[in-house]
Amino acid sequence: MTRIRLQQVEFMPKELEQGVLYVSEEYHTAAHLCACGCGVKVRTPLGPTEWSFVNTPNGPSLFPSIGNWQQPCQSHYWINKGQIRWANQWTPKQILAGREAEQTRRANYYNKLSSQKEGALWGIWMKAKDLLGKFLS
Repeated sequence: MTRIRLQQVEFMPKELEQGVLYVSEEYHTAAHLCACGCGVKVRTPLGPTEWSFVNTPNGPSLFPSIGNWQQPCQSHYWINKGQIRWANQWTPKQILAGREAEQTRRANYYNKLSSQKEGALWGIWMKAKDLLGKFLS
């Protein structure tokens, strides 16, 4: 099984080394060279609607899987506890479904965030209105 090690950086280096996952927590991004060895730079944004990064005692993990669908290699793998774990090749139909699921997940996240903010503002407005009513009585 292929190993990958973590290198925490502020800025991504111009040249990446095979077998290294570069993570910039300041800029919420990670990068590495494709695990198949083709030399393609893989960039993964980190955040609540993108990839999540965890540094474990055994090595770095990224979730969800890496799917290089736009590259000739079409590699698909997981980075889990410092190991590359190969996943099944996806069909074009599976790739499309995966992209649609990503869009749905993002939309749901931002809709929920928006409704929470609106709910909080509504609560503040109702309290202010109640206090104003008591003041004017």
